[in-house]
Order: sequence, then structure tokens, then C-alpha cells
Amino acid sequence: MLFRLLVVTLAFAGNLLAQANPDWTHPFPPHRVIGNLYYVGSKELASYLITTSRGHILINSSVESSVPHIRESIEMLGFRFSDVKILLISHAHWDHCAGSALVKELTGAEYMVMDADVPEIEAGGKGNFQYGESPDSFYKPTKVDRVLHDGDEVKLGDVVLVAHLTPGHTKGCTTWTMRATEGGKPYNVVVVGSPNVNPGYKLVDNTLYPQIARDYERMFRTLKSLPCDVFLGAHGEYYGMEAKFARMKQGRPNPFIDQEGYKSYVAEREQVFRAELKKQTESRP
Repeated sequence: MLFRLLVVTLAFAGNLLAQANPDWTHPFPPHRVIGNLYYVGSKELASYLITTSRGHILINSSVESSVPHIRESIEMLGFRFSDVKILLISHAHWDHCAGSALVKELTGAEYMVMDADVPEIEAGGKGNFQYGESPDSFYKPTKVDRVLHDGDEVKLGDVVLVAHLTPGHTKGCTTWTMRATEGGKPYNVVVVGSPNVNPGYKLVDNTLYPQIARDYERMFRTLKSLPCDVFLGAHGEYYGMEAKFARMKQGRPNPFIDQEGYKSYVAEREQVFRAELKKQTESRP
């Protein structure tokens, strides 16, 4: 009964968000991506469940009103929400982490965040170089249980995820990699944090983030260096989630195995970044 009341309350709280971007909170069928990796997010905000013999790992809590849907999706797949032992995020923007306090409260999961994003997470979004003064980007401050650094491993049961610092979009934006097995064959999985330059981002003379352009350069170098068979990301649109889900049929090749799609996406995003950097550099006073 208590959880049902919570669902109603959060659904009401999420109405303004839904009006702004309905796909962020629109339910989407939970599904297995590959091996022990599952999609449990909405139509546009991606959340992933990695199951293990010792409990489960959740990547991205999304917005607070997403938590009941994430829980329902996990249970529809036959797993228990209470078995989520570790909570990770892609980056410290509210659409990927505002639900973290509630996930921790409901599951007791250990919250692990890349070092450069920790101050914003624990301040509820305040201090962000772009949105730190925007109340509509704030969220409930959440205590981080483990501070991660570039290259750190997160282990649970027989699963190992590696945290790759891919900064720019946020200072601690994190791309996750892991190995998954299907049909006895191992595959390299990459969950891209975000390579996007948001509207209003200053890539030149940014006093709040002086090294932002260099960080984007670092991020693209890292993404291009990662071996990728299964391409995923913080938003479903990064990797064409809906279209690939529609192509999933028993006995057919897994559409989420997409090496070329990953390479093309990273190359296109880097081209957009370089064009914006050139534009801002040339327009300097």
C-alpha cells in the first residue's frame, strides 16, 4: 500500500516533466539486451540492470518519478528490486540521477559515483557549471558511498564493470564497460555516458570549467579506444534503442551487437563537437 501511494505521488510530481518531454517518463517494455544485462528504463531515459549471483547492479536512477517504473520493470523480468546492491550513474544531470535517493532508500544499494561528479550529487545539482543556478535542475542531495576514479572496477558476484572518466558533458561523466556472454561467446559492452555539447555550453573562455574543451577531447580519445560489440548509452536514442528492440526476434542476430553503429555514433558526435568549438573560437571578441 505504501509503495502504491508512492507511485501515485511521484506520478503527480512527474506531470510537469512529462509535459516537457513525455518520452522521459513514458513506459517502455523491459527487455534483455545480452547475457545478464537488461533494459529497465523509460522510452528515452535509459536504465540498465546487470544481474549477478550476489545481487544486482543498476545503472541510472533517472528522474524521481521513474523509480516506480524501474522497480516494476525489474519485477516484470522476474527479479527483485530489493536485490539491487549497487547503484551507478552515467553523469550528474538530474534526468539520470534524481531518483538515486529514493532507490537507496528502498533498496539500501551502495551508491558509487565518479569523483568529479560527487560534489554535485551530494549538493543536489548545485555547483554544476551550466545548471548550478537553475532550480529546475536540482534534485535531492544524496550521499555517495564509494568515490570512483578513472579505471576503477565495480565488482559484484562474477560481474566486473569498469568506470571510464569521459568528461565534458559533466566533469565526472562516466562511460561503463563490461563483458557479457551470449551463446558461449563473450562480448564487449559499452554504456556511453554522454558525448553531447548541450545548448548554451561554453567551450571557449568558460570560467566555471576552463578545461572543458580539453576534457571533450579526452572523452573522444577514450571512446575511440574502447573495444565495443554492444553499444548502449544514457539515452536510448544514442544507439537506436526503439528500432533495435523492434528487430529482436528469436533465432535472429542480436540487433544490439553493433560495432559499426558505435564507431559511427562517436565519429558523428566528435564532428559536431569540433564544429561547435570552431564556431565559438572564431567568434571570440
